[in-house]
Amino acid sequence: MNYSFTCLLLILVPLFAYSQEDPIPRAPERDEGEGPFPQLIIRGATLINGAGSPPIGPVDVVVENNRIAAIKTVGYPGVPIKTEGRPVLEERGKEIDATGMYLLPGLIDMHGHIGGKGQGTPAEYVFKLWMAHGITTVRDPGSGNGLEWTLDQREKSAKNTITAPRIQAYTFFGQGLEDGVNSPEEAINWVKSIAEQGADGIKFFGARPDIMEAALDEAKKYNLRSACHHAQLNVAWLNVLNTARMGLTSMEHWYGLPEALFTERTIQDYPLDYNYQNEQHRFGEAGRLWRQAAEPGSDRWNEVMDELIKLDFTLDPTFNIYEANRDLMRARTAEWHADYTLPSLWKFYEPSRVSHGSHWHDWGTEEEVNWRQNYLRWMQFVNEYKNKGGRVTTGSDSGFIYQLYGFAYIRELELLREAGFHPLEVIRAATLKGAEALGMEQEVGSIEVGKFADMILVEENPLANLKVLYGTGAIKLTEGNEVNRVGGVKYTIKDGIIYDAKALLADVKTIVDQAKQEAGIEELTQPGVVQSDSEQ
Repeated sequence: MNYSFTCLLLILVPLFAYSQEDPIPRAPERDEGEGPFPQLIIRGATLINGAGSPPIGPVDVVVENNRIAAIKTVGYPGVPIKTEGRPVLEERGKEIDATGMYLLPGLIDMHGHIGGKGQGTPAEYVFKLWMAHGITTVRDPGSGNGLEWTLDQREKSAKNTITAPRIQAYTFFGQGLEDGVNSPEEAINWVKSIAEQGADGIKFFGARPDIMEAALDEAKKYNLRSACHHAQLNVAWLNVLNTARMGLTSMEHWYGLPEALFTERTIQDYPLDYNYQNEQHRFGEAGRLWRQAAEPGSDRWNEVMDELIKLDFTLDPTFNIYEANRDLMRARTAEWHADYTLPSLWKFYEPSRVSHGSHWHDWGTEEEVNWRQNYLRWMQFVNEYKNKGGRVTTGSDSGFIYQLYGFAYIRELELLREAGFHPLEVIRAATLKGAEALGMEQEVGSIEVGKFADMILVEENPLANLKVLYGTGAIKLTEGNEVNRVGGVKYTIKDGIIYDAKALLADVKTIVDQAKQEAGIEELTQPGVVQSDSEQ
């Protein structure tokens, strides 16, 4: 068995604690949503089109079956809309009064693992959390339940026989091979085989240079896109700049980017007692990595950034998935855990020497301070990359490290805002830029005539406060000094089918309540807290 495949197994075994022969339950047949209709008219909304244009409204958007047929400005803010000149509702049509609401493109999660047996997350649970937060397209970076399983769910979603976002199915490099990929020839044959099965792309963790180059060259022949988590076990061979030159189309997280910016070393400054299999070591030392890279504004900083942009390379930072490293208490006490986190997933999150991302062996102030400083440099690079014309997308990597599907994605939007993105730039990263990275920009990613009718309606302005996109909404004080919860996506529309987002979230809560009842618990408890007899 070759070294790079051994590295892959070391990564994947804790990452997905289940096998392809024992995947999570598939989504049941759809019984939610209305439509599609021969004609759907969304009336009087304020449009945020996803392309970076400022909001405009009121507009009427006409959908025929599952395609946007017309977008018409029908008046002026604060002035009653005249009926003449508005699109006419046909006999079998459906209309939504969206007066005062905001209409956005469906959101795209570029790093959406559908879940795992180790976390105990059935597909219905994951899909409904995504759809409840307006996520209408996901890229599953690895098909951890097996490529056949993911392709089945992809096709059922495309036909709308299940309630689920559109799915882009990537598969782990070498997946399905007992001994992995040991030569360029084997890499070529493997890529051809997954292309013939219908995969959309490949997820790498790194590989020996000749093998990686052969795989990427073959992937181009089949128009397969590629992503890479440049794992520490392989990054000394190939960093982000090396793989981008070979034809890699996107990077996940940030590993491999500081290494491309090294000027005083070629390998991370590991302590001499470091052990990658000890995840406190792995994540603790990762928090010191950006300070080892070239300074912002330096020649090396600019050279790497400029070349990646020239290569049309996509950054998918997934800021949220590492946020617990800089504030563990915030992540594990997020208000949505109580109602929407499954007990099995909560157990998976708690400190463990076995579960991936549960590296809280002795996590303290020093580690959190390191990570806060890490974020400053990381966010600066990503924001400058966007400002220079580079493509930045939004992914969540939920199901690990206290990050819950759907909710974590909205947190990713907030973190892009923290990095310096204007809210319109955040929405564009979450919609059109993701569609471009997937090669789907002619179909989804913005509200334009001819595109699929993937849209969301929100009753509050998400540009003023991205928190209104959370399923739990945002807190707002009224003029009468009353505390209200506002927001949450009202409707998620996919292929012209209208889903009540809050009803989907209620379904998730029912799944969680049933799981708690089966587990014999009433509520989740914080790690290390022992329930008294009266609480058990």
